[in-house]
Amino acid sequence: MIQTLFFSRKLNVIIVLIITILATLVGYFSIGLPPVIIVGGSAVIAFICWQKTYLSHPTHPSLILPLFVLTVAALQVHIIEEYQTGFAPSMSRLFGIPWGEKKFLLIFALVGPTIYTLTTLGLYYRIPIAGFVAWFIFIGPGVAEFTHFIFPLIQPDMLPNDPHVITDSISGEVIENMPNYYFKTTGNYYFPGMWTAILPMIPGCISIYKLFVIKKKNP
Repeated sequence: MIQTLFFSRKLNVIIVLIITILATLVGYFSIGLPPVIIVGGSAVIAFICWQKTYLSHPTHPSLILPLFVLTVAALQVHIIEEYQTGFAPSMSRLFGIPWGEKKFLLIFALVGPTIYTLTTLGLYYRIPIAGFVAWFIFIGPGVAEFTHFIFPLIQPDMLPNDPHVITDSISGEVIENMPNYYFKTTGNYYFPGMWTAILPMIPGCISIYKLFVIKKKNP
């Protein structure tokens, strides 16, 4: 039963689809649509790449594990900058969504690292679902982090012309210390996490390239 659960391709596909759909719905109702578009889009692309590569021929741990660990380590450094500069409240002000520091820390500092740790174990044993998580990390931080360079150009949903930090209620939840990083208002081209966004992108993009090269050599 355990072997069937971990290694059955069809069952892993079903599990991944259920997790992706549920995570998207939970994210939509708890945070809002804009972050879900980015995360959900990354999950869809990761699912396609995973099916074409790891699901049929699990990559040897000696190759994928170092790539995954490097990408995750770079991602955590990136998250430090996001936390220090107020990424969550900035996103709340930008899109008018209730995303405070507590939710940010819960997802990125607690739940995320737990999943990453279990994924390293899964990649070692070539468990298919672990390959999906790895692909999601490669696609998300590997590609989607470029959105940080777009955010300063988007007009905030809340008081776009006010450069001051504000505290307000969004969907019944009080979000404190929401800064404004709108370029036209501040004159500074920056958004939380922008300077370190490239760090996970480098190993992430290299991972995508290498995994598809391997797939091409072993169709």
